[in-house]
Amino acid sequence: MSASGRYTDQFFRSFGIGVNRPGPVPFAVSIQQRTEGSDMGRILAVVYGIVAYIVFLASFLYAVGFVGGFFAPKTIDTPTRTGTAMALLVDALLLGLFAIQHSVMARPGFKAVWTRFVPRSVERTTYVLIASLLLFLIYWQWRAMPGIVWNVPYGAGHVALVAGFWLGWLVVLLSTFMVSHLDLFGLRQVLLNFKGQAYSHPPFMTRGLYRLVRHPIMLGFIIAFWATPKMTYGHLFFALATTGYILVALQLEEKDLSNQLGDAYREYRRRVPMLVPLPRR
Repeated sequence: MSASGRYTDQFFRSFGIGVNRPGPVPFAVSIQQRTEGSDMGRILAVVYGIVAYIVFLASFLYAVGFVGGFFAPKTIDTPTRTGTAMALLVDALLLGLFAIQHSVMARPGFKAVWTRFVPRSVERTTYVLIASLLLFLIYWQWRAMPGIVWNVPYGAGHVALVAGFWLGWLVVLLSTFMVSHLDLFGLRQVLLNFKGQAYSHPPFMTRGLYRLVRHPIMLGFIIAFWATPKMTYGHLFFALATTGYILVALQLEEKDLSNQLGDAYREYRRRVPMLVPLPRR
């Protein structure tokens, strides 16, 4: 068996998926192996990874302005001519599409099938790119619902909410570097492939904010989405829908992490709360 074949087997088995290789290698897998193993394929993978990362950065920065209501051509409260019922339907479809992509493509079973056609080195990159493009679709097609839920006048409360908004985004950004920022967004995978090294998952570590909660990135998003001095109906729907999705998606992610990391993660899960940084007995 070739080295590439052994890496494929190891990758599948790391998620508890057996690999049988009766007869010739399927055409799609053969093409994938030749592309990933060639010098040109490795260079293209790195370029693809960098482009996808730039698109992600753009979508992340735009998200700050979109949710915060500033420095963006279109924000969560930019007026539209769509009625409330239609706006609710369109916005729900947009968020649902993102949620489906974000959850389905992250599951080990999907990855096992997906990586038979897409080189393993760009699997994460492709996931990040599609998610980022779907975010731009949300920004573009979002329909505002302008009714006011609360509007805190300038003062201590106003300043506190604005500070909370920026704190949330800061928590998101810093938390990515407390695990493996490059791995999280697919750059480490393409760089390892470029150097001809096999991919391995980053070691399980609990440092920084991960000592307080198990999912500080998601906690940062929740804070950023809710901390606003002016809460419109559209913003409220966005905050409710994304928070609900986060709570559901984390259940799936926790299951995958427990299967992947075993007792180490289960013990971590017992000691550290999921989202609310309160001490446990």
